Amino acid sequence: MPDAPFSLDRPILILGGGINGAAAARELTLNGYSVLLVDQADLASGATAYSSRLIHGGLRYLEYGEFSLVKESLAERTRLLQLAPDFVRPLRLFIPVKNQLGGLWQSATKFLGIGGGGKPESRGLALVRTGLWMYDTYAQDKTLPLRSTHKLGEDGVPPVDAGAAAWLAAYSDAQIPFPERFVVALLRDAQKAADENGCTLRVLTYHRARLENDIVHVGPTSENGQPVLSFQPSAIINATGAWVDETLQKLPVSSRRLMGGTKGSHFFTWHPQLREMLSASGIYTEAADGRPVFLLPLAEGTLVGTTDLSFSGDPATAVATAEELDYLLDEVGDIFPAAGVTRADIAWHYSGVRPLPHVDAKSTAAITRRHQLVWNEASPIPLVSLVGGKLTTCRSLAEETATAVLVRLGESAADVRNSRARVIPGGVLEKERQGGGEAARWGEAVRRIIREEWVTTLGDLVERRLLLLYDPQLDRLMLEGLARMLQEEGKLAEGNIDSTVDVCVIRLRTHFGLKI
Repeated sequence: MPDAPFSLDRPILILGGGINGAAAARELTLNGYSVLLVDQADLASGATAYSSRLIHGGLRYLEYGEFSLVKESLAERTRLLQLAPDFVRPLRLFIPVKNQLGGLWQSATKFLGIGGGGKPESRGLALVRTGLWMYDTYAQDKTLPLRSTHKLGEDGVPPVDAGAAAWLAAYSDAQIPFPERFVVALLRDAQKAADENGCTLRVLTYHRARLENDIVHVGPTSENGQPVLSFQPSAIINATGAWVDETLQKLPVSSRRLMGGTKGSHFFTWHPQLREMLSASGIYTEAADGRPVFLLPLAEGTLVGTTDLSFSGDPATAVATAEELDYLLDEVGDIFPAAGVTRADIAWHYSGVRPLPHVDAKSTAAITRRHQLVWNEASPIPLVSLVGGKLTTCRSLAEETATAVLVRLGESAADVRNSRARVIPGGVLEKERQGGGEAARWGEAVRRIIREEWVTTLGDLVERRLLLLYDPQLDRLMLEGLARMLQEEGKLAEGNIDSTVDVCVIRLRTHFGLKI
């Protein structure tokens, strides 16, 4: 989307173009405040793109006593189902259960915060039913099907192996198949809100910000001839996810350590029998170490994840390891051994770092998923860092963030507008898919996406705008055609098509395990 004329009269600077940064931009422009959003890479290129793609209340959070988080998440699930139907859809999930009473003692000690150690016990039917009863009770929306319990072999129930379960407990949640597209939609609506309220929004990807006294300098991450912006922001929101600490260091401002993210990996498979077994539902199971693993329908294939490992280093370098893939394959084999899914059936994989707070938890699973707003008192400009958060609560976190920032700037909390009833419409790709996406129209749709959706590189287009990882026909010829469109739209220099495609092919192989 072409950037509107931008006033440097003390806009609010948002660092990070993931789902939380985009949602915060939307709340602020809705209140008539100009926003400059800066990301050192592409939109949604961090944890947003590497999540399990669920909009959920957090069933397992109940064991840790995080009832308010579950209530908030369920309320936001309802809102997103109503306000963003182009992106969020209901999903029925089945939990394989082996016994009646397993896990009661361990669950009680987790809840009380006095234990949880030792070898994990499989959760029994009594515990699962109790959790699902609480889940349905907390949900204000009663339009989704309530919990139910099934025996193996019943109609409409996934054919889970008898060795993995004696019963299947079912419940309702929601799925956001492509959160990368949702981020673009949030920013498009933020631009619309800016137009409605007489303010401006500007988005600069592949840029960094540096703070000197009370002046921010913004420039490209690589030399490409663009001018550097220098201005005094009214406030800074650090929404860089797993990079929050690194962002503070590079601004620079002093801060205690805030982040302690964990790595989660998934794989995607086109395996037809596995997808047929799942049909339109998902499986929520437990690995031997107690970690939840999901088998989810996605596009025309199946997404399997996730792991939960401590991680240090640059989050951009996180890649699924052979050990993680074997761990997830073992779970698929336990649930659906007849499918015969092997390493050769993995089409590609991904890995991301969750933006979790730095804590001394006994296990990675015990780290809270509740978000926090952390103000930095060393900064000469009001500066708040967003710690934690998840896809489901992006809107409520953005509302809380905007209110906190605007109160700091002198507004009354009672006067701050919010997006609780504002629809999030689909964009070019969503409309094209609804219309059938005929080839004759597809070329122009891609050009519109390049022009209107902040595309800079071939990787942006392949990985996050067109989502071609989910296209089994993706090949070098297709990449060359897209690179040619980028060149025609002024995004790629003459003569760079072959080298650009080479870089993209290497990235797909090394980062995702996808061979072109």
